[in-house]
Amino acid sequence: MIINQQMSANMKTILYLSLIFLISTSFVRNQPKEKHTQKYSIDGTWELVNRFNYDGENITDTIPDPDGYRQIKMYNNGKVMWTRFVPQNSVEWFAYGSYSVSEGNTILRETLEYGSASMMKVIDTMRVFSFELYLEKDHYKQFTVDEDGNRIFSENYKRIR
Repeated sequence: MIINQQMSANMKTILYLSLIFLISTSFVRNQPKEKHTQKYSIDGTWELVNRFNYDGENITDTIPDPDGYRQIKMYNNGKVMWTRFVPQNSVEWFAYGSYSVSEGNTILRETLEYGSASMMKVIDTMRVFSFELYLEKDHYKQFTVDEDGNRIFSENYKRIR
């Protein structure tokens, strides 16, 4: 009889602990993981601030823009246009196309339709560009990731309009 009562008490304890575990994991799973899951809009005009290189997880290098260099992206109603000015280089860089942002603002996908002659060479081989997205109200980062999802490179933008 004492053994049955102890087993019953142990079973109740295990049951209660299991129930608490299930409730707590359900609560944690429904919480946003990072700020970039908030519903900010990428619509607007953005200027490249700098770039980061990654070792898969951590920033290994910050690449500032050289003097006079300027890269602007404009997003509006599903359309994207970007341009890059490099003062020491006469090659023109611009492109136009469409974009989409995944629910939760975690993936940015740009599908380019046409661009400058130098960009058309890229578009001829690769038309769709997908990035991991970290979007805040006035800043965003687009991460290039490898086939395992490790970060390689990011472009970091600030909103200018």
